[in-house]
Amino acid sequence: MSVLDRIDFALLRLLRKNARLPNKDLAERVGVAPSTALERIRRLRESQALLGFHAEVAPAAVGIGLQAMIAVRLTRHSRELVDSFHEHLLRLPEVLAFYHVAGADDFLVHVGVRDTAHLRDFALSAFTERTEVAHIETRLIFEFRRNPELPVYAGGDGD
Repeated sequence: MSVLDRIDFALLRLLRKNARLPNKDLAERVGVAPSTALERIRRLRESQALLGFHAEVAPAAVGIGLQAMIAVRLTRHSRELVDSFHEHLLRLPEVLAFYHVAGADDFLVHVGVRDTAHLRDFALSAFTERTEVAHIETRLIFEFRRNPELPVYAGGDGD
């Protein structure tokens, strides 16, 4: 990954808050020519500092009435087992995001389902019926908000 400067960080912050900002507005806000902003964003994508653009969808609009975080503990740890479970999670449409973590649990899985019956059935079929899963613990999510701010810990910000 290439070294990012103050302008790159400013572009990333603006895109994090609103990925639909026109290039002209991005350029104006960071004080560069539109062609420069376009080239920098292309470079950020090629270097994989910028991984993609995403739409924030209202869960209720697509029938998600309940969200939960499911902590999953595996029976044992091996690369093959972890990779297999990772692939399993990617195939489940109810999985909104997941985190492979350190600590008492191995994965935290953010799911979106219709209701409590759907959550129960999903947890049973997606996790408890799998031999590599030793334990699950489910926590309901009452509210979810994504922070549009971007913390910057490396260069480009006066460091």
